[in-house]
Amino acid sequence: MSAPIASPRTIHMIEAVPERLEGSPRQLRRFWSDEFKAFAVEEASRPGANISAVARQIGILPSQLFRWRRELSGDGEQSSALAKEQQPRSAAIRAVCI
Repeated sequence: MSAPIASPRTIHMIEAVPERLEGSPRQLRRFWSDEFKAFAVEEASRPGANISAVARQIGILPSQLFRWRRELSGDGEQSSALAKEQQPRSAAIRAVCI
């Protein structure tokens, strides 16, 4: 084996910088319509559907889709009323999204 070659080592100093500089605009939260949520949950509820794949396809995190599914299938009056209200609209939404 050959002897290791001595090389000068340089040290680079790094400075911690906050992710968002003061005064820069904040990223706005995305808001999804109830119709879109119902459509996404319907797509994820199909037999053989992979929730993670459906979430990636529509551009959200799988945890968000699981949350919507839980909210829409809950026992509360509000969630069941929302689910019933969205059923007729799902066909129209599917035509727009696909």
